[in-house]
Amino acid sequence: MLIAQHKRKENIAEYLLYLWQVEDILRACNLDIDVVDRAIISRYNNVDDDTRHQMREWYESFILMMQHEGVAQHGHLQVCKNVLIRLNDLHHQLLEHPDRFADYHADYYRTLPFIVELRAQQPHDQRNDELETCFNALYGVLLLRLQGKDISQGTADAIAQISHFLGLLAAYFRADEQHPLFTDDDNT
Repeated sequence: MLIAQHKRKENIAEYLLYLWQVEDILRACNLDIDVVDRAIISRYNNVDDDTRHQMREWYESFILMMQHEGVAQHGHLQVCKNVLIRLNDLHHQLLEHPDRFADYHADYYRTLPFIVELRAQQPHDQRNDELETCFNALYGVLLLRLQGKDISQGTADAIAQISHFLGLLAAYFRADEQHPLFTDDDNT
């Protein structure tokens, strides 16, 4: 909860990856709030009882959403899908204005070969859109690193570019939330 709040304010890409990680952690805890309490919440020694109670409620609401939305075994919550939808919308808006957002446009085209290569590795009926492909790649490497596994130099290079690209998108997202980058006139 505390980490999610911070990441939501600072970097929407990290926030989404964090939510995916929370989903997996809750699955590892068999969606049992008591297990979550012992494994996660109890480790926060520097928070007061009220904050600890709020954390428990946050994790418990996550568990209930996962059960209700049928993602107890796999998949992502609608809240995660909504973040991805908003990022996709912004991504397309930024691409529609190459003169105003030349840095984004250039970074996208530097990243595109990696996206194409990653998508080519997926069965045709399981291919995701470009941004979800990027997030899946980052999350997959995060999991490999957590397991102490090595990645190839080629993968490291791809991940560095994808990270930079999503970081730029996240910066534009944050800027757009503070002061909208587009008006209704931009959409006509």
